Amino acid sequence: MARRSKRWRIGREKVDPQRRHTIDEALKLLRETATARFDESLEFAIRLGVDPRHADQMIRGAVSLPHGTGKKVRVLVFTQGDAARAAQEAGADFVGADDFIQKIATENWLDFDKAVATPDMMPRVGKLGRVLGPRGLMPNPKVGTVVPPDKIAQTVKELKAGKIEFRVEKAGIVHACVGRVSMTDDQLRENISTLIQTLIRLKPASAKGSYVRAAALSSTMGVGIRLDVNDLVRAGESF
Repeated sequence: MARRSKRWRIGREKVDPQRRHTIDEALKLLRETATARFDESLEFAIRLGVDPRHADQMIRGAVSLPHGTGKKVRVLVFTQGDAARAAQEAGADFVGADDFIQKIATENWLDFDKAVATPDMMPRVGKLGRVLGPRGLMPNPKVGTVVPPDKIAQTVKELKAGKIEFRVEKAGIVHACVGRVSMTDDQLRENISTLIQTLIRLKPASAKGSYVRAAALSSTMGVGIRLDVNDLVRAGESF
């Protein structure tokens, strides 16, 4: 059995694992249990009533959190010409074409958090699928990272501001970072509500029974705090 840290054990004493908390209650507890010496991320996990084995129940997408994630995002853009200049002006950290494709392929260079590409670049970028795919870095039109040249600047700005991608796992769970402990309760609540609203909008017509089954919040080093799914759904519907 894994040995738990003293910090985790102290945090667990403050959290009733059987109780389902409202978002406000959970945020209060998180501040009491997030005692690491750095600004911890706030991780959100939600189990949906879907079966990802069926293509029509594969939940996947992206959402711009109103207050970002509090994390600096390094963006690589595969493009050229006027779109490259637009990407640079929008704040992209790395912009290029074959030079970066070669660097990734030969040096396994991965010093970026998000990758964007224009459609004309995808035949070449596609060769990096085995490297970028498993790490979630492959540009994909389904999550808005393969865009026409005139959308490059907007996409870069959104990613730098805190646009996140999400995808349901085999067990029907979606994980996402929704902010940092240093952010205010209002900011974190709005971020969580925005994500929930997006997930509710993506509910497949073929999904049976309860759609939102369970959810929890935790800080990077803290314990998981279970959420009241009814409160969560109300927050998403009212936002």
